[in-house]
Amino acid sequence: MRFRPAVEDDLDRLLGCVVDESISWSHPDRLLSFLEDGAYGYDRIWLAEDEPGGEIKARAVWWSFPGNDRPFALDCLYVAPSVTDRAGLAAELLTRAHDAFGESPAYHVFVSGGWRDDPKASEAIAWRWEAAGRAGLTDELERLRYEWTADEAEVPEPSDRLVFRGDDDDEAFVAAFMRVAAGTLDHHTRQAVATMGAQAQAREDVSDYKQMPGERAWWRLAYDKAGELVGVALPSANNGGPVVGYLGVVPEQRGHGYVNDLLAEITRFHAERGVRRIVADTDAGNVPMARAFERAGYRNFAIRLVLSADPVNA
Repeated sequence: MRFRPAVEDDLDRLLGCVVDESISWSHPDRLLSFLEDGAYGYDRIWLAEDEPGGEIKARAVWWSFPGNDRPFALDCLYVAPSVTDRAGLAAELLTRAHDAFGESPAYHVFVSGGWRDDPKASEAIAWRWEAAGRAGLTDELERLRYEWTADEAEVPEPSDRLVFRGDDDDEAFVAAFMRVAAGTLDHHTRQAVATMGAQAQAREDVSDYKQMPGERAWWRLAYDKAGELVGVALPSANNGGPVVGYLGVVPEQRGHGYVNDLLAEITRFHAERGVRRIVADTDAGNVPMARAFERAGYRNFAIRLVLSADPVNA
């Protein structure tokens, strides 16, 4: 078996890799669109083939922020149905690519909420999960996906106890992110703080959010009537549309329900721009955040599984 990054001449064969399972994947329209805008690159699409120009036996597609050559996340993992050991071939493909990248980007898998009770969805996930684990992606996280739609929920009123202000200085947001990270229930934030420190984690988050399609000018810091920082509210957007980018309350201000004000501000901001649908994620274990979404009229419509390398043992 030959493992290698794709080249432009492979495009027709890459488009022929069709996933008919109940799972997210890089379908032809997505592949072409993301190749055009830079979210995908041929050097970040790896394939396995028996012989040059022959049938593609496996294909892995990594997503990046447009303009950034670093693979950010594995977006699609395909193995031809004719392959007997699909997990084994996929694991080998991922391992070869990880070695070439010098890192092991997380695999993000989008499935329906009831996937465990769906035999086809469970089967589709099972061999991919096994392959990811064998390739070093052993840290497992389940995130709840929520959506707010103008047809189903009301636009919230402005907060009567907080003042929201923009700030052009990234350092103001780095400092706020550091404070919010203390005692957070977010799994990956806790991991990052433990392995790289609070300041480095905050700078990385700010950098990542700046690369998203949402505008930097949308970001807000929230203050109480006494002028004390309460938290951060970042309306943003990804390739799919408007999102709740980030929100969090500093430790000394927790316990007063300010999460509701922050989420309402993000929702209202998008709605006033004419947005009809807003998407958000939170860890399944972050019960307070999940309840805040539900109180705000957001509906849990899907699951995101995140399989990543354990930073402690990496």
